[in-house]
Amino acid sequence: MTGLPEAGEGRGRILALDVGEARIGLAVSDETGTLATPAEAIKRADPQSDARAVIAAAERVGACRIVVGMPVSLNGTYGPQARRVQGFRRILIEATDLPVESWDERFSTVEAERRLRESGVEPSRDRARLDSAAAAIILQSFLDQTR
Repeated sequence: MTGLPEAGEGRGRILALDVGEARIGLAVSDETGTLATPAEAIKRADPQSDARAVIAAAERVGACRIVVGMPVSLNGTYGPQARRVQGFRRILIEATDLPVESWDERFSTVEAERRLRESGVEPSRDRARLDSAAAAIILQSFLDQTR
């Protein structure tokens, strides 16, 4: 996992979020919108502080938009966690001029766990890394589908 690149390196980057109860996993795209890379996760405090931390991360990388993973149920409905993430997304929208989009994140954590295990990392021992890996999967899906 890498830290966030500096703004001079990052014009036009996209910041993606995997919003969980304890942390917000972050991932950032390259300047060309081709590749997603996990970044440091944010430890949750309260929604307003969390939004400020996300916006600060977006500013550091020079993000042109924020993509929020939406935990849609398998049947396509929004359960309690999706409603909480929607509420956080609304706070972000009110707090920044950047576009804040949602993206279906079904199976992102399962896929992140699989990939981490394949690379020799036990996901249960590093939940922040798992959250950021899930954010990278969300972002890569977004990049691949919107190219």
